[in-house]
Amino acid sequence: MELHEAVHLWEPTPGYLNTASYGLPPRPALEAVRRVLGEWQRGDEPWSSWDVSTGRAREEFARLVGADADDIAVGAAVSQQLAPVAASLPSGAHVVVPEAEFTSNLFPWLVQDLNVRTVPLEKVAEAVDGRTALVAFSVVQSATGEVAPVDDIVAAARAHDALVVADATQAVGWLPVDARRFDVLACAAYKWLMAPRGAAFCYVAPAVRERIRPVAAGWYAGEEPSGEPHAYYGPPLRLASTARRFDLSPAWLSYVGAAPALELLGAIGVERIHAHDVALADRFLAGLGLPPTGSAIVSVDLPGAQERLAAAGVRAAVRDGRLRAAFHLYTTDADVDLALNALT
Repeated sequence: MELHEAVHLWEPTPGYLNTASYGLPPRPALEAVRRVLGEWQRGDEPWSSWDVSTGRAREEFARLVGADADDIAVGAAVSQQLAPVAASLPSGAHVVVPEAEFTSNLFPWLVQDLNVRTVPLEKVAEAVDGRTALVAFSVVQSATGEVAPVDDIVAAARAHDALVVADATQAVGWLPVDARRFDVLACAAYKWLMAPRGAAFCYVAPAVRERIRPVAAGWYAGEEPSGEPHAYYGPPLRLASTARRFDLSPAWLSYVGAAPALELLGAIGVERIHAHDVALADRFLAGLGLPPTGSAIVSVDLPGAQERLAAAGVRAAVRDGRLRAAFHLYTTDADVDLALNALT
């Protein structure tokens, strides 16, 4: 699908530059949720009809990140998906994390009895050494939009046999990401994947699956000996042999909205989305006399910017004292110009 064919599927109020906070649903996602709300209200359908969307969303996310659906777990939030990884590390294990990392990929390590070292993002690779058990970082930093030096960090981790854990919440959906480069890659879907909050995905490499204890295992993580999913009652423990052993029982309405949103992203193609989003971000920076960054998220130090943008009806965010603007499929040149006129 071409971008110009998809643009009518969103109806934002002009001036929305805040996808890094939450994405806007395309019409198919919104209509799917509205339909199921009615079914829920009336009791017309069994829950299993809604749960089909969980499988659809899992498969589409896997395609977006170049993985197999069997290697993707579903859940509700990044911190929930990383907690079993942290809980499986030995006491005192050394973990390296960027110092400005979003807390969903920091608190899971800090609450355990681990030796967590935080360093500037550009120093993460050189901070990995023979003592390091795991390195965790965001593919794209939430506050600044900076794209991490993935090649350097992964190479350093592999050289020292350290696990590589990534938060791709601010990346998947606009930036091409290959999940197979990591041991674990988690992603909340309510930003660039434009799903309702309550849907999240986690790639777990087959090579590390047995090293992680599925401490949140429930009925949705089970598998009957016949191969049928969902072990409802009684022992013995019979977890799925795939990454589904890490599944959290899904919030059905969230996945009902996630499936069509992800399918639309797949139909358009991440390469096209990347070119569109970054071009708009670069246009915004050029209008401020700033160089391009290659990211769909930009962070600029402009005192009073949020107030001026709000007065013009432009929605953006402030993170770490700086204006953060984000540009996605439904952003237009007119949105960029509206923001620039307010700021300049």
